Amino acid sequence: MARTVHTLQQYKQQGRKIVAVTAWDYLLAQILDQAGVDVILVGDSLGMVALGYETTVPVTLPEMIHHAKAVRRGVKDAFLVCDLPFLSYQVSPEAALYHAGQVLKQTGVQGVKLEGGYPQMVTTVQRLVTAGIPVMGHLGLLPQSVHRLGGYRQQGRTPAEADRLLEQALALEAAGIFALLLEHIPAQVAATITRKVQVPTIGIGAGPDCDGQIVVTADLLGLTTHPPPFAPRTADLRTAITQAVQTYSRWVRGDPL
Repeated sequence: MARTVHTLQQYKQQGRKIVAVTAWDYLLAQILDQAGVDVILVGDSLGMVALGYETTVPVTLPEMIHHAKAVRRGVKDAFLVCDLPFLSYQVSPEAALYHAGQVLKQTGVQGVKLEGGYPQMVTTVQRLVTAGIPVMGHLGLLPQSVHRLGGYRQQGRTPAEADRLLEQALALEAAGIFALLLEHIPAQVAATITRKVQVPTIGIGAGPDCDGQIVVTADLLGLTTHPPPFAPRTADLRTAITQAVQTYSRWVRGDPL
């Protein structure tokens, strides 16, 4: 069944948890979609897992478009969202509208994700939504702001920070987001936000009470060497692939298997 923004809203109302993952190429996207996930995000985390960057900051719009087009070819049913990369939307609402429009036109994704909930970003979200572009918000740990935050540290730990996150969540909801990603914040803060907003919340390192969960698929499958401590790991494909290639190498060389 093809998911839409209305499907995700219904899942929240029904109390059905939303399953979200990331993808960066056709083959992986096809497998994830056939596995029955609800949301696939072409996240700028592909900068690290697919392109070898140290952070998401260097990722460019053409790179995101290139990967999103490949993912789109593999997805039939999941709702497909693409991150807007650093400086493609922060400069002005007009720039954000143009770049988001290019992503939708060139890739066929169904929505975009933006980081932040400060007043200027709320204005930008409202501009995109008014133009007909579905927007997912993103609060808490903001990877594109990692240098300002001083690393990948948990956010919302003080009462003042928690209140600010709730205020930003409500402002983004009023601006028209269809869902809200909450990253690396205390579980009780995420639970409060989830109760207060009508849109679905998708957590990553934000406790069990969000309306859904998302994970970087490379972390989930055990392909990365240093996943965040909150990332679930259901396989060890790095070891399995290494062993498979070593077995193949022995076969080619005529060594005992």
